[in-house]
Amino acid sequence: MITTTHLAPISLAELDAAASLQTRVDRKYLVPTQALPAVVAALDPATRVLEIGGQRGFGYESVYFDTPSLTSYLGAARRRRNRFKVRTRTYLDSDRCWVEVKTRGPRGATVKTRQEHEATGRTELDDPAQEFTTELLGALDGPMSPTLVSTYDRLTLHVPAVQQGRPDSRTTIDTNLVWTDATTGSERVLAGLAVVETKTGSTPSSTDRALWRLGHRPVRISKYGTGMAVLHPDLPATPWRRVLDRHVAPATA
Repeated sequence: MITTTHLAPISLAELDAAASLQTRVDRKYLVPTQALPAVVAALDPATRVLEIGGQRGFGYESVYFDTPSLTSYLGAARRRRNRFKVRTRTYLDSDRCWVEVKTRGPRGATVKTRQEHEATGRTELDDPAQEFTTELLGALDGPMSPTLVSTYDRLTLHVPAVQQGRPDSRTTIDTNLVWTDATTGSERVLAGLAVVETKTGSTPSSTDRALWRLGHRPVRISKYGTGMAVLHPDLPATPWRRVLDRHVAPATA
């Protein structure tokens, strides 16, 4: 349990206005859950936590889609310049859902584009969702179908800019991450670890600096890429090999 009672709240509307960051630089860290209190205590005192209806932690579900030849996965695994991800993201507490496309922008930035989607149909791309993805990605090498589901609990923080004139940033802390194969139902749990992600402009945030002071360094982890590699160890997984070998290597028979 992460205690944030010392942090002031921020509403979703305020957070989106101050740090929407649909184009951003993402830095990810794997932090032992037992170390999270120290991380939270080290945050800038001006950090605010997303609060909706008196609640600060929220459940998320992401359903990832790929082509029959795994164009999205292999693009990330082979570090192709035009790599992308397509997913539906459902906010489980409000039952709101979006279809999202993530692509690469200049200098390695992540560009996220999204539109609303029916939560009851989150395991498929309906006609509007297919038109949306085609408009952004062009024709692919086959129809997209669900390949992986990830569920987790998220705490979202608004982090003021380190320097005046720089954009504010977000930090997310994801715990209880479970990967599920969308075809077989096989599951793997990221036990004892949280995924902490900073979403900034080009300049690292005060959260990054706090994590560095505590000895945590960015790692290459992708909820889609790493999850697929965990559940399908025959797939190429070079970008995530260090994380897989150290933290989430597939179980052996």
